[in-house]
Amino acid sequence: MIKFTEKAPFVPVELSYDVEKILYKGKSRFQEITVVENEDFGRMLLLDNVVQITQADEFFYHEMLTHVVMHAHPDPKNVIVIGGGDGGIVREVLKHKSVEKVYFVEIDEEVINVSRKFFPEVASGVNDPRVEIKVMDGAEFVKKAPKGMIDAIIVDSTDIIGFARTLYTKEFFNSVRNCLSRTGMFVTHSESMIYHRDTVIKIQEILRNAFPIVDLYTNCIATYPGFWWTYNVGSVSLDPREVRQEFTIKTKYYDDEMHRQSFVTPKFYKKLLEGKLDWGLKGSFSVE
Repeated sequence: MIKFTEKAPFVPVELSYDVEKILYKGKSRFQEITVVENEDFGRMLLLDNVVQITQADEFFYHEMLTHVVMHAHPDPKNVIVIGGGDGGIVREVLKHKSVEKVYFVEIDEEVINVSRKFFPEVASGVNDPRVEIKVMDGAEFVKKAPKGMIDAIIVDSTDIIGFARTLYTKEFFNSVRNCLSRTGMFVTHSESMIYHRDTVIKIQEILRNAFPIVDLYTNCIATYPGFWWTYNVGSVSLDPREVRQEFTIKTKYYDDEMHRQSFVTPKFYKKLLEGKLDWGLKGSFSVE
């Protein structure tokens, strides 16, 4: 048995996994793609040797990145999913019966192909007739998308380095705002609260230039360094903390109560943005 060790960017610890089998290893135009099998987590998708999903715990991330804005919106019909080539976000979006159209924008088509083969349960919604796949940079797609027509935009990117950096700029967030309907909402992950606190704060600040309502929620994920993962919401007019639909979909982790409790408390939020929380870990991705 061999061992895989992940050294994620700006993280002072390493996570190691026993690898029972390497099921796939290849290189696309953008990154190295690997699928391995672990006794505890099942199949694991690695991009440039960083864990993206595992069969055991992918639902913690996919459900929370998707359903908070989808349930905070009263009637989401048109959705853009950027990144997430494994298809997990698309699968969760399609659980909402109101959805009529999903633009699935992924820059690396090979991630979609590999996920279809090795993670069919995650990529199960990719071939749905409501889904239109666009193989391109998500920032370019949003720039040209119809104005005021989109109800939700969900970004599931890799770490904020390389080609993913275009999804964390003032220009991108302004383009997102222009696409959204008057009740539209946007969400993106912002790495670890533990290791990337400065990145979380910076993204909040940039979002505030584009959206009148900005908020932050979190959850724990065992296979992401720091474990305490963060999600940034930008809303055109509605409070994302409020659930506006009856909870009827099938999920493992997310529910309407978890929705409300996942948001950071107002006191913590205020201290975070005022720079009054410093636990001595300075890792930070470059956002602008």
